[in-house]
Amino acid sequence: MSHAAETLDGWYSLHLFYAIDWASWRLVPEVERTQMLAEFEALLTELKGAKDEGKGDHVAYNVAGQKADILLWFLRPEMKELTAIETAINKLPIADHFIPTYSYVSVVELSNYLAGQSDEDPYENPHVRARLYPQLPETDYICFYPMNKRRNETYNWYMLSMEERKKLMYDHGMIGRKYAGKIKQFITGSVGFDDFEWGVTLFSDDVLQFKKIVYEMRFDETTARYGEFGSFFIGNKLDSDTLHTMMALPTK
Repeated sequence: MSHAAETLDGWYSLHLFYAIDWASWRLVPEVERTQMLAEFEALLTELKGAKDEGKGDHVAYNVAGQKADILLWFLRPEMKELTAIETAINKLPIADHFIPTYSYVSVVELSNYLAGQSDEDPYENPHVRARLYPQLPETDYICFYPMNKRRNETYNWYMLSMEERKKLMYDHGMIGRKYAGKIKQFITGSVGFDDFEWGVTLFSDDVLQFKKIVYEMRFDETTARYGEFGSFFIGNKLDSDTLHTMMALPTK
């Protein structure tokens, strides 16, 4: 019997994706649109207070393509806090013009594949804590995609020995290290939480780096034999100015 990898688990994670219902948004008088945007921004500002208290973080991005327009990614110590955040957004008047297109529920995760032997409590290690309870980057671009490890009659990740999986993950990680300083990566585990097993969120100021790292990893055995992927979402940072520009309508 193959043994499961142990994981360290940090903050709970919720990716929310929305499309704008432009047809209904055009029917809203400008004064009301301005008020709705102000209320939305006020909620996001209030929620950002969790970062100052060391109890979470969030980012907002404008998604490219027709899969969504807005991505909001929230991190919190408890799952119920994420549910409350989603409910608070849904109660805003502007939510009447947001169409949910996708969501992803998970938890920030570190596996023990590459961990060394130590008697130290990993949750007391500052480096580990910074990865489990992160302050999210403020980069220009974001990339998110869900993934599974393949399990079929030919290739089954879960039937490999721990030693085999450690070797594969080591080689896989060596590719990722080449992009240190160019890409910041967060892995969130979602087995039992969502339809895929992991979520991968990448941050960079150079959007082309996402293509480069994903393509290079296609040739890695871990990905080539055992990787299965869902949809990819790419976005650029959404701050107050870009939000207002995005939601503004031409004056008649």
